[in-house]
Amino acid sequence: MGIFGSFTSKKKESLDQGLTKTKESFFGKLSRAVVGKSKVDDDVLDNLEEVLITSDVGVDTTLKIIERIQTRVANDKYLGVSELESILKGEIALLLEENNSNDVANFDLPVSDDPYVIMVVGVNGVGKTTTIGKLAHQFKKAGKKVVIGAADTFRAAAIEQLEVWAQRVDVPIVKQSMGSDPASVAFDTVASAKASGADVVIIDTAGRLHNKINLMNELTKIKRVMQKVIPNVPNEVLLVLDGSTGQNAFEQAKQFTLATEVTALALTKLDGTAKGGVVIGISDQFKIPVKYIGIGEKIEDLQIFRRKEFVDSFFNK
Repeated sequence: MGIFGSFTSKKKESLDQGLTKTKESFFGKLSRAVVGKSKVDDDVLDNLEEVLITSDVGVDTTLKIIERIQTRVANDKYLGVSELESILKGEIALLLEENNSNDVANFDLPVSDDPYVIMVVGVNGVGKTTTIGKLAHQFKKAGKKVVIGAADTFRAAAIEQLEVWAQRVDVPIVKQSMGSDPASVAFDTVASAKASGADVVIIDTAGRLHNKINLMNELTKIKRVMQKVIPNVPNEVLLVLDGSTGQNAFEQAKQFTLATEVTALALTKLDGTAKGGVVIGISDQFKIPVKYIGIGEKIEDLQIFRRKEFVDSFFNK
């Protein structure tokens, strides 16, 4: 069982509610796309393509889905529009499966004498600090000893916000003054965590994208300095994206994957948007597993992303 436990009916209910705006928008468009039609023809497929693109699934992923449905239509000469929804559901589930977005909560920490180090990246305003706080809460709830590192020293507010979360969750935070060397903060955090026998280290980093080279150099330096304490860390580089920004999230994912090796994604603010389709497109285009989704403001509203439950909720009208 993963550290977040089994997927309870309460969590499923929260997921259903969190995707309400996305579902209402998507199925409203889908209903209009097939109105007056009895079978899936070229017109329906053209309309479906528009539905997927305007639902922020992304052009490339949309074309992939349409092509697969066209193949189904070619094999089955008469495919009714009543079957379209179940076929679409199956194709989306298959895409997520192909991109290593697993159903199982397979996030137990590996057995190690050293802390598991997570470096969190993402632009300002995407919910990075909140995600770190909620993640720390979930790990602590699972009985893990957590240390947070405030290595976003570019903004004083970033340090203060992270400190508020550390106090709320009641976990230690390592920080320095604004303008300090981020790598120095990361070094101190990992060294402190190792000395105290912590299980998890969560390192915040600056969210600047105006100069990709500087960002790349900074993240590379943070990694190199942390490795002086524990070789081969970070164990995970988690990119936080704001799901409500739709296509902007694609661009941010592109920039950060060019700047550093991203190993997992967290999609936030899905409850406040009709752009939940971005989860499908980003997972498909970047071949990076979506690990967490944010579906509300409560401290418990960061969930492990499970493909099956997500697709079920997405199509549960």
